Amino acid sequence: MKILHDFPYQHVLVLGLAKSGTAAAHLLLDSGVRIRINDFASDADAPEVKALTDKGAEAILGAHPLSALDDIDLIVKNPGISYENILLVEAAQRKIPVVTEVELAHYVAPDNEMLAITGSNGKTTTTTLVYEMLQKSKQPVRLAGNIGIVASEVARQAKDEEKLVLELSSFQLMGIQKFKPHIAALLNLFEAHLDYHGSMDAYVNAKKEIFKNQTERDFLIFNAENKNVLEAVQEARASLVPFSVNKQQPHGAWADEQAVYFKDQHIIDKKEILLPGDHNLENVLAAVCIACLSGASIAGIQQVLKTFTGVEQRLQFVRELHDRVYYNDSKATNILATEKALQSFDQPTILLAGGLDRGNSFDELLASMKNVKAMVLFGETKEKLKQTANKANIPVAIADTLTDATKTAHEMSSPGDVILLSPACASWDQYKTFEERGNMFVQAVHTLQ
Repeated sequence: MKILHDFPYQHVLVLGLAKSGTAAAHLLLDSGVRIRINDFASDADAPEVKALTDKGAEAILGAHPLSALDDIDLIVKNPGISYENILLVEAAQRKIPVVTEVELAHYVAPDNEMLAITGSNGKTTTTTLVYEMLQKSKQPVRLAGNIGIVASEVARQAKDEEKLVLELSSFQLMGIQKFKPHIAALLNLFEAHLDYHGSMDAYVNAKKEIFKNQTERDFLIFNAENKNVLEAVQEARASLVPFSVNKQQPHGAWADEQAVYFKDQHIIDKKEILLPGDHNLENVLAAVCIACLSGASIAGIQQVLKTFTGVEQRLQFVRELHDRVYYNDSKATNILATEKALQSFDQPTILLAGGLDRGNSFDELLASMKNVKAMVLFGETKEKLKQTANKANIPVAIADTLTDATKTAHEMSSPGDVILLSPACASWDQYKTFEERGNMFVQAVHTLQ
């Protein structure tokens, strides 16, 4: 497996283990870099910790003492750790640089072509579409990033000719210095993760990191319909490639009432695209831009669009039972994502929603709730969501757990209904990840009789 090339640091603190931190730590050790690991939740007997200490890592566990920074010249942090963490605040004072493991992918595979995708919504769908389009076009490609696959670990395994398709979050992008994708995509920008970033400006600035190192030889795919995106890309040096669902784009991807095009090339008739929802048309257009610029064939693109039904946890079809259809949209961790999900269905819908309370109300959902016949609410935000439902005169049931919510929704439903889990909230009040939450829903659906 590959190791780091021309890596300028000698003693690195890996802050937070989990999947990405553990992979980064092994990469650093295998590359001959001295490391210290610091994780609040792990203990010395944990298998992942023991594997690292057996290879020579120093471990400080159960606390974040400032001594963890002694003689450190770089921090590789878990993306989810806040910059308000005491060690990161002190690191800023000491001018110790802080990166996420995505930055390490640059040092592992500097010659591999990187295709990176970010945005407030649609990242996973677009990233998966691009990966499958290139696969079907017989292009050598690997998938990684925020999609749940550690980027630096995949970079270690990649052959030089393989492209890396990466989904990147704002948390990951805040920690890059030299990482540079040849093709970047900025899908959309809406208010999200403001509890982490503190302001919309800070959030947008984090997203703009995806193109900060690009040059005129690189490409930036952008949403020509999104005002925040249009403002952001004014700073880009890369060649700009727009996509639009409403206006012809001679230099990018676009759609009319009948078909999807890239520049003047007909790609596919819209009626042949299997992926549901108008919002997914934007994801399709972005994916078409990236795939075409990366050498995908029209036949390969068409094959994917005619068969792709979505990704797990994002409008994932689960089951049809007694003429009811169940969809898992657990990845909808903000209001906009739930709005898009609701707009995907014309049928009467029972919405399961709730989760971590980030301090916001949910009245922005009202405009998208015309087909919602009932709501089953759970988690910290259930009472706030109930207030929104009351304004729309939508019946509400309250459940303690998602399993109970699923049973209740089934009992409230009628033939022809959609039962949709689309929480509009992060999962961390009751579940470790949105995947765990979605899998709980899928399991509960399959127990229904």
